[in-house]
Amino acid sequence: MKKLLFILLFSSLAFAKTHIVVSILPQKLFVDKIGGDKVETTVMVEAGSSPHTYSPKPSQMRNISNADIYFTIGVEFEEVWLTKFMNQNRNLLLVDSAKGIKKDKSKNHHNKHHDELDPHIWVNPINVKIIAQNITNSLIKQDENNSNYYQENLKNFLTELDELNLKIKKILEKTPKNSAFMVFHPSWGYFAKQYGLRQIAVEVEGKEPKMRALIKLMKEAKKEKIRAIFTQPEFSDKSAQILAKNLNIKVIKASPLAKNWSENLINLAKAIAGKEL
Repeated sequence: MKKLLFILLFSSLAFAKTHIVVSILPQKLFVDKIGGDKVETTVMVEAGSSPHTYSPKPSQMRNISNADIYFTIGVEFEEVWLTKFMNQNRNLLLVDSAKGIKKDKSKNHHNKHHDELDPHIWVNPINVKIIAQNITNSLIKQDENNSNYYQENLKNFLTELDELNLKIKKILEKTPKNSAFMVFHPSWGYFAKQYGLRQIAVEVEGKEPKMRALIKLMKEAKKEKIRAIFTQPEFSDKSAQILAKNLNIKVIKASPLAKNWSENLINLAKAIAGKEL
């Protein structure tokens, strides 16, 4: 009987998964790429919600109580909720998955504070390589017995990221340096910087622009030969639709919070390059 109990206890410990909580959907992809079947990952900001204003559901707070690691990434709702998460679970390991990434100042950001840092670091595959290493280090610290497993998964994921970077470069190879693309909410700054592009934001202090600003944006869009306006499901696209109609260009939904992260970046590059999606 004692032997059976020992076997059952050993089996449950051997196959126990590390419970992870992340802020946004792309993080789940990154954690699952490294953690594989050794982790169980929960996302706080679900599809269609904005991390600027998000509040967790009671069921998500229960997930926090059972979590081993919380990977932060610097989105706005974390500022309010991380202390509450730590109070909910005193054993929760808080890890900054953005550690080592130099953040740029936001341009025309949702808030009125122009000196705030842009949190959307994950739209650049090279930044994600750093995020992936941070995730790997934490998983190994938590579960040293599976160190080789995590290291192998990291190696494979880094190869995928290098391939994605090259694919995006190939798509944009004939796009002139410093070409502009128009967005409602300025979430693509790190993508633009990585590939020698410029994003032009439609929003003014997180709000729809007034008519005078719209007219100015139309002139700028014509001058820059903008091919499309990118909007997010998390924000209104009323102004973008007005601009698109007057300029006879497309409005394309592209969220940096989308689950299909790599496909999303490829589609963004294709639209900027004027290629078929």
